Amino acid sequence: MGDVHADPFREQHRRPFSAHKQILGGSFLFESDSVALLHVVDEAYGGLPAHHLAPSAPPFRIELRLVLRNVASTGEPLPVQMQSSGGMLCGIMDACNYTILMPEQHKALVVASEDMLRRPYHLRYELIEFAVFTLASRGLGLVPLHGACVGRNGRGVLLLGASGSGKSTLALHSLLHGLEFLAEDAVFVQPESLLATGVANYLHLQADALRFVEDERAWRWISRSPVIRRRSGVAKFEADLRQGYGRLAGTALALAGAVFISNQAADDGRALLQPLPEHDIAHRLAADQPYAAGQPGWSRFEQQLRRAGVYQLHRGRHPRASVDALLQLLGE
Repeated sequence: MGDVHADPFREQHRRPFSAHKQILGGSFLFESDSVALLHVVDEAYGGLPAHHLAPSAPPFRIELRLVLRNVASTGEPLPVQMQSSGGMLCGIMDACNYTILMPEQHKALVVASEDMLRRPYHLRYELIEFAVFTLASRGLGLVPLHGACVGRNGRGVLLLGASGSGKSTLALHSLLHGLEFLAEDAVFVQPESLLATGVANYLHLQADALRFVEDERAWRWISRSPVIRRRSGVAKFEADLRQGYGRLAGTALALAGAVFISNQAADDGRALLQPLPEHDIAHRLAADQPYAAGQPGWSRFEQQLRRAGVYQLHRGRHPRASVDALLQLLGE
């Protein structure tokens, strides 16, 4: 109690453990009182290619603090609620699990209860990743997109579409057929250069995606991966991309264009890729990316992407046909 009265805000709180990570083109310092929390960080960001976008950007600092839960926890963690005020952003599950960000200071505090260590999926994506992604996008001036990205020889294709449209499946088959993997679920783009970066740690796939996986080694890799359950209730394999299956993009990729993935089969199997009408591009992009469309840099990003090319990709009889279409867009 004496410590509480002397330091009620825990300003003198010791953080004896630390780790440095190069993520999304930025340098991150993670500090914590808990080895277990830093282990979660390493599981998420260890072994990733180090992308560099802005050499002069200041480093980011994230403190991770482990606390005891004062009320028994049962069931799934509560959904994160977002709040903001006075230059601070907050993501709050409950009184013992929350993230506070100060983007202008390039800092964040992540507080997690000990029982959340048994729920690494929620801890990683809803608290730690929230801090990393938000600090990087705002501190480095990146446009944050919900999408995937694959490429080759320094060029990439942005894969867009609603949940369930097949982005992850196409990203998987792109990986299996020799393309470099940049990101599955979140892509961050410099609006002027269209350089894209991401985190190539995990690939999330539903069981039915395995029916087109003909490589036995890859099939075993996915089918033996842990299963996570999304907030929507959908169960997916969480396959670690760092286990040597395919190539991860070693540098940021310059976008050669974007494709909206359609669930509809193509009328002509030889023409899966069709350019979007010019008058439809702005609306489609904004509707698909409502958060990004309100962020600084969106107008320039849209202009540059329009010049690169935005397409509709219809479904072929086999995902390999869609991969071939992406290769055409990459000029190969």
